[in-house]
Amino acid sequence: MARTDAIVLGAGIVGTSTALHLAKRGLSVALIDRAGVGEQTSYGNAGVIEGNTIFPPAFPGDVGALIRIALKRAPEANYHLSFLPQALPWLLAFRAASQPERLAETARLIRPLYARAVAEHEALMVGAGATHFLRKTGWLKVYRSERSFKALRREFDLAALFGLPLQALDTKATQALEPSLNPVFPHAVFWPQAASVSDPLGLTRAYAARFKVLGGVTLAGDARSLHRAGNGWRVETNEGGIDAPDVVVALGPWTRDLLDPIGVKLPLMVKRGYHRHFRAKGNAALARPVLDADAGYLITPMVQGIRMTTGVEFAARDAKPSPVQFDRLMPKARELFPLGERADQETWLGSRPCFPDSRPVIGRAPGLGGLWLAIGHAHWGLTLGPATGRMIAEMMTGAVPFCDPAPYRAERFR
Repeated sequence: MARTDAIVLGAGIVGTSTALHLAKRGLSVALIDRAGVGEQTSYGNAGVIEGNTIFPPAFPGDVGALIRIALKRAPEANYHLSFLPQALPWLLAFRAASQPERLAETARLIRPLYARAVAEHEALMVGAGATHFLRKTGWLKVYRSERSFKALRREFDLAALFGLPLQALDTKATQALEPSLNPVFPHAVFWPQAASVSDPLGLTRAYAARFKVLGGVTLAGDARSLHRAGNGWRVETNEGGIDAPDVVVALGPWTRDLLDPIGVKLPLMVKRGYHRHFRAKGNAALARPVLDADAGYLITPMVQGIRMTTGVEFAARDAKPSPVQFDRLMPKARELFPLGERADQETWLGSRPCFPDSRPVIGRAPGLGGLWLAIGHAHWGLTLGPATGRMIAEMMTGAVPFCDPAPYRAERFR
């Protein structure tokens, strides 16, 4: 039976970053996943490192928006009717967490993580020889209605409080940044401190390669085999069992498959999302991610083409794909940017692991010595992966964490 200092379960961006941080601190580490490194949820994200994020997505407060979602006419959200009874308790908790005072509290509590997001990625990229994936070109959000733009006042006020720069732009100034955008919007906001990557899968693999150079081992195995072994833990892999005193769970949307049977009950749910890739028509190009805020989609340049990501879908994680949102989105998307033919054959589907208060859980598992959690990063797995990995590694090795970990403890749900 092989022994190691730590096991990390889940080789997405969060788990791989955590394994790398532990290896950098001299620990022997096994990174275990059923699939290849970065091939699941971490592959399909929008590639934005959101150092600018203030408010998380909120439960719709507008009756009209709720009606459109209920009637399946909203581009920003879809649902499977059979899933709603299961999702209802989470949705009610999400609605409670979306009250203005709770959103402001969340913005304050999670800011230390976002403030380190870009810098922590850059530090890992330099060591991994992966800086070519990084674009420090900011993030552009366009607004088609006066109402949605005026609703940003609270966000602007908090941005000033947090010292986050932003630029409110008219159509002409926006087109100076992105000449290929058509003038179908009166307002935009440019967030210069956001960054993005051209290939999330390539980046995660680069971190995994650096992990290997530092002595880390990546193995194929099923996290559900985790069980107590003496004073530590054991996981079965394709190359035999691995024992360690400490295990980090970074399983994203598969977290509950492991935690529920061992008695760790947390209100984690998945929001599904889709992407497709397109070619640009003629000489059209994008330099940065662009969010069409009122239409509920994002387009961004990737190595595979222009990636278009949808809003959320509330459905069972393993239910059949239902990418109907693209039918609602494509006219708006082609109105904004000259998208050409598809650059891929299949529509990608992934799941975002979300807590109702939009904060991840980072720290010890309640009541289980040696078990650590790095889960529930929702829309910000790529953004917060390296910062999370650093915090977990600091706590596991007895160092002082770079920020207060208390707001991310699992015990907040008890």
